[in-house]
Amino acid sequence: MTYQSPSLSPEQKKELSDITQRIVAPGKGILAADESTGTMGKYLRKINMEYNEENRRYFCDLLFSVDPSVTNSVGGVIFFHETLYQKSDNSKLFPQVIKVDKGTAALNGTDGETTTQGLDGLSEQCAQNKKDGFDFAEWKCVLKIRDGCLLALAIAKNANVLARYASICQQNGLAPSIEEPEILPDGGHDLLHCQYVIEKVLAAVYKALSDHHV
Repeated sequence: MTYQSPSLSPEQKKELSDITQRIVAPGKGILAADESTGTMGKYLRKINMEYNEENRRYFCDLLFSVDPSVTNSVGGVIFFHETLYQKSDNSKLFPQVIKVDKGTAALNGTDGETTTQGLDGLSEQCAQNKKDGFDFAEWKCVLKIRDGCLLALAIAKNANVLARYASICQQNGLAPSIEEPEILPDGGHDLLHCQYVIEKVLAAVYKALSDHHV
């Protein structure tokens, strides 16, 4: 018999449900503004701007303040860690949501497969983020189709990582609203085969989420 860990209280479940319903309210969506410092550097260099923290902050300020009507269509925003405690020109903090993973790392024993870092210390980080007013989180795992197939180890490892992230988040009051097993489109396979692989990965992720009582 599978051991059932303590479930969330009715109050915790309602809070997470309310957060999720706000994010996906009719006419609203999620704005991904979680470019890393490296990616932001590419943007700034293209327009001949100096690559520094103030210009990265200024870029975000322009994005969020250029048209106030945008807020009518945004249920949540994903931020990179640096942006979490930056402020707009009118001294208001930017964030509504945090990207909690710490990027990919090689999955040893495979040919270029990866898994995602950040589980160590995640509970403490989520607890602090909740105190600071953040509501939900995002985590991405990247998988590759090689020679028409996807390594079973990569599927299992990344599904488990996504489920552990989600479990940790919800225990700390953050809705794990974005589970992103990203299947890279590179390769000689056709669209139908890509669909098959995505279905296989999603099935593994949902199974892992169920096992972790998410």
